[in-house]
Amino acid sequence: MVSALGAGSLSKLLVTTIVTAQCLPAGGRQPGNIIGQKDSEQPATQNSINMDHRGRHRSIGQSRIPVTQFRTPSAPLPSFHVEPEAREGEECEQRELPRQRTAIYTALEREELADNVMVSKPAPYWEGTAVINGEFKELKLTDYNGKYLVFFFYPLDFTFVCPTEIIAFGDRIEEFRSVNTEVVACSVDSQFTHLAWINTSRRQGGLGPIKIPLLSDLTHQIAKDYGVYLEDSGHTLRGLFIIDDKGILRQITLNDLPVGRSVDETLRLVQAFQYTDKHGEVCPAGWKPGSETIIPDPTGKLKYFDKLN
Repeated sequence: MVSALGAGSLSKLLVTTIVTAQCLPAGGRQPGNIIGQKDSEQPATQNSINMDHRGRHRSIGQSRIPVTQFRTPSAPLPSFHVEPEAREGEECEQRELPRQRTAIYTALEREELADNVMVSKPAPYWEGTAVINGEFKELKLTDYNGKYLVFFFYPLDFTFVCPTEIIAFGDRIEEFRSVNTEVVACSVDSQFTHLAWINTSRRQGGLGPIKIPLLSDLTHQIAKDYGVYLEDSGHTLRGLFIIDDKGILRQITLNDLPVGRSVDETLRLVQAFQYTDKHGEVCPAGWKPGSETIIPDPTGKLKYFDKLN
């Protein structure tokens, strides 16, 4: 046998045998398969080591997934809503998903009114470029000194509720002017967009010729000063401000986006404030011109309540 293997081969065989013997645990058995037992009969502990048919170590236990399969994803995984599953003996919590709204109506956060916007205080000053009778003109708040002003914001040109409001106010501007009142509409669109909207027919969602100015607030500063700008949406709420002939804020209306404002109610409020300015009496709920008013003192008020009841 020595001659067949040769001296060199015999030396390698002896070295291999010695190294293998040194690596064996006490008892002379190599961890892994026990001689005479099948794979299914081998003890399977979490920390035991075995050798596969290629001489590579593999673990035997609860997890045999290579570590390389736990790599961090190269890109973030998409987020999905997964309904919770009820465990045995527990009730599944049911949660209603939030309603989805169209792009223009996705305002998730509401801005609070600016500190300088308060009824009975001076209205914040503004100036800018407006479209008046189809032309660009500079306009400012002080142009309306000595008159009442209905100053209202709308979200965007070429939208849905907005043209109905502007047309409604514009078509009745003479009623406001008959009580020394003007109306100005404002949005964050440019004066060029305003003009394009005016030059679009009403049958196509445009304004057509209108009789009230459209003020441009392209920098959003006016909207921010009046506390109606929505940072997350880039446009405004439907804010309406009645400013009296001395520049004092008398009334503020803030509508959420889907609902337009009432021209009748705005005109009624202007007339009511003007009546109290002139006569010093106060207007009860639902007051309209010609209706009874109240003398604001403990004795004088009885005249009104005596008639009412």
